[in-house]
Amino acid sequence: MSRLTRTLSAVVVAAAGLVAVPVPAAGADPVPVDVPAVQGPVPGTVPGDPKAPEVDGTYPWMATDVDLAKAGYVEQEFYVSGKADGYSTAGARVGEDVPYRTRIIVRRPADPARFNGTVLAEWQNVTAGYDLDALWSPEQLMREGYAWVGISAQRVGVNHLRTWSPARYGELDVTGGGQFNADELSYDIYAQAAKALRSPSGVRPLGPLKVRTLLAIGASQSAGRMTVYYDQVLPQTEAVFDGFANLVGTAPSRKGSEPVFHVLSETDVRTPARRADDDRYRRWDVAGTAHSGWNGQQYRKSILDRDLGAAPTYDCDQPPFSRVPLHHVITAAYGHLTRWIHRGVQPPTAPPLEFNADGTKARDEHGLARGGIRLSQVEVPTALNTGDNSGETFCRLFGTHVPFDEAKLNALYPSHGRYVKAVAESDARNVRSGYLLPGDARQNLLDASRSDIGKN
Repeated sequence: MSRLTRTLSAVVVAAAGLVAVPVPAAGADPVPVDVPAVQGPVPGTVPGDPKAPEVDGTYPWMATDVDLAKAGYVEQEFYVSGKADGYSTAGARVGEDVPYRTRIIVRRPADPARFNGTVLAEWQNVTAGYDLDALWSPEQLMREGYAWVGISAQRVGVNHLRTWSPARYGELDVTGGGQFNADELSYDIYAQAAKALRSPSGVRPLGPLKVRTLLAIGASQSAGRMTVYYDQVLPQTEAVFDGFANLVGTAPSRKGSEPVFHVLSETDVRTPARRADDDRYRRWDVAGTAHSGWNGQQYRKSILDRDLGAAPTYDCDQPPFSRVPLHHVITAAYGHLTRWIHRGVQPPTAPPLEFNADGTKARDEHGLARGGIRLSQVEVPTALNTGDNSGETFCRLFGTHVPFDEAKLNALYPSHGRYVKAVAESDARNVRSGYLLPGDARQNLLDASRSDIGKN
């Protein structure tokens, strides 16, 4: 049945208070995903005033402050509008052809020759009450030539945008005028926005880039939404994405056609129970990392100071923000996922984090987690980095970072050369294992050589 012929039933469903539309029977044709209208790029750049009365006097929420031009990248924002179907978390269709209007933000190579062919379509995280591009790690993504697209699919994020800059975002709505306030439309909106990235007609958000691989990526709460999409919605709709990267959150339980890469920080691994790896699912646990660690917090601080007036601060029970770079492993995973899709080359497996008989995480003499992927910051430690913390609001997600004192460092590393050699050997093992990219290993080695470790 076409969307056009389903319009009347959509009205009936909405009027009846979200009564579910029957799920198509097994073997039925998948519900098509529409290509939405795209407008833009939207004018206005930093510096500007979010409250300016005209759009061109404003700028995009959380516009990056990285020097994109130096890296050969551009940032552009677009409006995306159309009609979306609504789904419950159980996959029941609860609305059809509901008008919506949202935005996407694109960071891409200016020169197609620098593009590696893979687009990372991030479901923007809204746990903090606003859109958060949690998976934009500029150093790695620009070095490797990815295009990154942030998609605003949820009510909380879009409503914050409307308030933050009425001229720029005041007409956005992902609730059908208030009919669908539990993000029922988010799954179809996300898929439609992603489908627009491949559309050969109309406004092309990626400019001259030709998309070879389209990955759905999402962190934490967004990974949870993507899990619902994959398990409950995707079986009855047109496939848009080539693969899924569910990060620091849940992952699908269904075995589908599209491969799923599941990367968890130490924070996120609560029990030894886990889904077994197979030819469509891979899970990596990364020792010493936090759900939300140092790298992302440092990147966003100046941007949130600009856009919110001040970045949030936290009073945690332990010094927060593990500095073990989970984003290094995540970027490596994107490459494996792309090869898995196109060449059928399955990613390497990784050992799980280890647990004691009483259900607690096993730790070594330094207090560091045992098992899992062990980056050089864990294998050659200069601090206690864990995924655990407690205290107010989000502290439990930040992990800990407690530098070792001078006496302990001197005992561990009698000379600077030994320390640097140990870092290089650890990183070389992780590069060979496929957990770390050579570019990040080089930077680790440079950082180690510039440090004072072992010089006393």
